[in-house]
Amino acid sequence: MKGRRRLGAVLAILLLVLLALIGTTCGVGAWLFSRYNGRLPGSNGTPEITVHHGGELHLFGQPPVTLDPALVEDSYSAAYVVEIFSGLVTLDRNLNVVPDLAERWDVSPDGRTYTFYLRPNTTFQDGKPVTAADFKYSLERACSPALASPAARSYLGDIVGAIDMIEGRASSISGVRVLDDHRLSITIDAPKAYFLAKLTYSTAFVVDRTNVESGANWTEHPNGTGPFRLSQHNDQQIVLEPNTHYYGTGPSLDRVTFLFSGGSPVDMYENGQLDIAYVGLDDIDRVQDPTNMLSHDLTVAPQLDVQYLAMNVNEPPFDDIKVRRAFAEAIDREKLAKVVLKDTGVAATGILPPGMPGYNTALQGLPFDPEQARKLLQESRYKDAAHLPQVVLDIAGESDAAPPTIEAIVAMLHDNLGVNVRVEQMPWDQFLTALDQRQFTLFSSGWIADYPDPQDFIDILFDSQSHDNQTGYRNPQVDQLLQQARVEQNRDARLRLYQQAEAMIVQDAPWIPLWHSRDYVLVKPYVKGAVFSAAVRPWLKDVSVDR
Repeated sequence: MKGRRRLGAVLAILLLVLLALIGTTCGVGAWLFSRYNGRLPGSNGTPEITVHHGGELHLFGQPPVTLDPALVEDSYSAAYVVEIFSGLVTLDRNLNVVPDLAERWDVSPDGRTYTFYLRPNTTFQDGKPVTAADFKYSLERACSPALASPAARSYLGDIVGAIDMIEGRASSISGVRVLDDHRLSITIDAPKAYFLAKLTYSTAFVVDRTNVESGANWTEHPNGTGPFRLSQHNDQQIVLEPNTHYYGTGPSLDRVTFLFSGGSPVDMYENGQLDIAYVGLDDIDRVQDPTNMLSHDLTVAPQLDVQYLAMNVNEPPFDDIKVRRAFAEAIDREKLAKVVLKDTGVAATGILPPGMPGYNTALQGLPFDPEQARKLLQESRYKDAAHLPQVVLDIAGESDAAPPTIEAIVAMLHDNLGVNVRVEQMPWDQFLTALDQRQFTLFSSGWIADYPDPQDFIDILFDSQSHDNQTGYRNPQVDQLLQQARVEQNRDARLRLYQQAEAMIVQDAPWIPLWHSRDYVLVKPYVKGAVFSAAVRPWLKDVSVDR
C-alpha cells in the first residue's frame, strides 16, 4: 500500500509496532510490542489489561483520499476504512489471518477453491443482514471497468474471471459463486499461499448495494460492517462512534476523533488535545531526553515499510541502467538515516524491510560510492551530467520547502554526481493519480505492508504486468521467478525465490531503496489496550481510556 511520511507531521494511520509473523497462513513470523501504561512488557509476557468502557480518544489524522473500500490505495484512507468496513477475513494484532465476517472456510484438495461460511448474526450498521450475494456484488463492483479501481487487479486478480471483468470481457466474476445466503465460493487460478492475506485488503470488503446506489456521495454516510460507524466527516476532523450492530465484542470507546489541524502534534499532546501523537524530527531529541516527562510516554517501533526513489526505466535518462546505478551510488543512505532522520530510519540495502519474511541480511545492495557513481555516468550514453535532460523529482506535498530528506538527496546528487535536480510538489491525491498514470520520470514515495508476505512488495511492485509497477520495469528472469513463487507451496523455497528476484531488482536499479522507518510515538498512560501493528488493520476497538 502506498504510504507517505511527512517528517514533522503525524502519519494518519498511527501504525506503530513492528510485527513479523510466526506460523500464520502465509507461514511467517513476528515481533509484538504491547503498550501498557507507557511501558513495554518484560520477557515474562504481556500484562493483563483491564478494560474500562467509555471515553473518547483523540488522534491527529490526515484527510482521506477516499472512504470507498474498492478505491483505497493509500494508508491515510485505509486507516478509516478498516474501522468502518470489514471483509471475510482480517488481520489480528499478531498479523495472523483470522475469521472476520466469515466464521470459517474450507479449501479444496487442489488448493484453488475456498468456501466461506458467513456468521449468521452479521449485519450492516442499519441492521440489515449481510449475505453471500452482498459479497459477490462487492467483489464484482470492485472489478467493474466503470469503477476503475486502482487496486482491484493487484488484490483480486488471482480470482478466476476477475481480470476478464476488469478488462471488460465479462460482466461478472466466474470464480465467485453464491451457494446460499451464508456460503460463498471463490476459486483462484492456482494454489497460492498468500491468497487469504490478500482478502484482508479493503477491495474485498463488503458494501451495501442500496447504500452505494443511493448517490455519488454515499461514502458520506456509509452503511458498513466494521466496529465503528462514521459520525462526522468535515475539513477539520473525522469522528467515529461504535457500530451497535457489530457482530463481535464492540468498541470500548464512545468516540474516536481524528483532528486534521491544530498545530504541532507534540504540542497538542502536551496540552491535552491528543492522547496519541507521532513525533516529528523537530521533537525527537527532547522526547528522548530522560529528564523530560514525555520520555516516559515514548514508544519506538520499527515499521514494515520502505521509502524509496523510483525511476521510469523507459524515459530518458533512466532508460540507461548506468545512469540509474550512478544515482543510487551517489546517495549516502546511512547519512540519511543517522544524520538527517536522526536514527528514526534504518538505511535500506534492499526492498524488503527487516522483520518481513524473506528479508535477506546477506543482500548486497548498491553501495554509496561517489567515485564509482561518476564513472558509471561517464560510461553511460550521456557521458556526464551536462548532457542529461532536466531531472525533475516529483514528491507529494504542499509546503514551501521540500522535506529535509529530499533536500539532502538533491544535495548529494549535486555534490557527488554534478546533477541539478528540480523538485516539484503536488497534493497527495493528485500525486496518487499521476503515479497510477505513470506520469513521473523520477519520484519519491513509500510502501507500507498490507500483509506480512514478500509477495506484497516484490511481486506487486515489480512484476512487469502489475498495475503497481510504476517504473515500467521489466526483467523476464524476475517475472519467471515471481511466477514460480506464486504457486510454490514450500515456504523456504518460496522465500528463496523472492530473495533471488529482489537481488536482481536491486542490481537493475529501477528503485533506490532509501530507508525503513521507525515510528516514535507518545501515548498517554491512561490509554489502555492499544496494540499497534506494522500493517493496516482495525485496532481501535481494543482501546479504552481510563482517566
